[in-house]
Amino acid sequence: MTQQPKAQQTTQQIVVLGAGVVGVTTAYQLRLAGFDVVVIERKSAPAMQTSFANGGQISVSHATPWANPRTPLKALRWLWQEDAPLLFRWRRLFGRDFDKDLWQWSLQFLWQCQARQADKNLVQMVKLGLYSREILGQVRKQTGIEYDCLTRGILHFYTDQSELQHAILPTKRMQQLGCDRQQISVDQAIGYEPALQNIQHKLVGATYTALDESGDAKVFTQKLAKICQQMGVDFLFNHQIEQLCLTKQQITGVTVTDLLNNTKKTLTFDKYVLTMASYSPKLVYPLGIKLPIYPAKGYSATYPVRDPNKTPYVSLIDDEFKLVYSRLGDRLRVAGTAEFNGFDLSLNPVRCQAITRRVAEVFGDAVDILQPNYWTGLRPMTPSNVPLIGRAVAKRQRIDNLYLNTGHGTLGWTHANGSAKAIGDIVQGKLPDIEFNFIGLDV
Repeated sequence: MTQQPKAQQTTQQIVVLGAGVVGVTTAYQLRLAGFDVVVIERKSAPAMQTSFANGGQISVSHATPWANPRTPLKALRWLWQEDAPLLFRWRRLFGRDFDKDLWQWSLQFLWQCQARQADKNLVQMVKLGLYSREILGQVRKQTGIEYDCLTRGILHFYTDQSELQHAILPTKRMQQLGCDRQQISVDQAIGYEPALQNIQHKLVGATYTALDESGDAKVFTQKLAKICQQMGVDFLFNHQIEQLCLTKQQITGVTVTDLLNNTKKTLTFDKYVLTMASYSPKLVYPLGIKLPIYPAKGYSATYPVRDPNKTPYVSLIDDEFKLVYSRLGDRLRVAGTAEFNGFDLSLNPVRCQAITRRVAEVFGDAVDILQPNYWTGLRPMTPSNVPLIGRAVAKRQRIDNLYLNTGHGTLGWTHANGSAKAIGDIVQGKLPDIEFNFIGLDV
């Protein structure tokens, strides 16, 4: 049994608001740094929301931002397509259900679609991804944690020649930044992952990133939370976070409701870290902080594996349908799409069935499509796809003891460990070992 790492000693108490994969990895890194850590979460266990059933990929190579020059035209084309990979609910932009936040976010998103902005964002995402993958490896060595991890790389396959051609420049750009993504032939793709033979006649090419990984984010988060508890981290589950109390430039407390006995109280700490994903903006808006985060509803389906030899061990990205496939033990997790529809978490059967149809087409009877476990969660999307990591700033004035680690969008699992290590360094007054546009440090 792996001996748990020992934390340093300090008298400072810090609270992490939210217990998804970002929150729990943050708590782990802060405890290693010696802080007395408390985590507050409204659910009864960690990873019960956004981190519950995501695509399972640690995908540095999946760093092309949603906001890029080709997206606006695609989004318009998909606007009336119920199973579209990217779907903006028209009524929320115009009509009785007008959503001001979505309108403002969409305008910012369009700005980020410019080629120059998209390249800047790709650079940030690759740098954070490479760093985070390295830190995840360190955490595995420190803890011996197991979570259906496969280190067989990620293969991005294409069935459209135009899409393949448009992937060449981003692939070369990622190579310049140190990401090992390589363009490969169809035969090479089948060699890496024979489970693609069923659609070999439709493939036009692929890229492969050997050092990328896959694994179950929920299992990782819940096991790491137990390790954190063994290290002395306290978790307050079933506690609804209501508001932060601000006096001048200091947070003086957080008001919470104990959902089990319906009592309200205010807790005080030395420092506060916000890791509440899509729910982050609402909490800090009364403080004068406007976070450019909007929830993007993503879907996943988990299928029992019937034939292990015909189900992928290499994690896959299906460009045409914007889906990812990850083998999690005796299960196949398939996830993707983004639907901008506020905080609605209802399952749309059209979008669910579209996933299952594609799975049947790609893998035939190798998985049991009659027993899908559908799920949907809200990804905290920034217009740039780059997360917000650093000190909080209210009306151009830094709040001394409030830190942000949120807005990770579709790459929360990929970027969690790196952003956690970085925010841990920032809380200690150190500059992280990564060149990244951290916020609030120069105010």
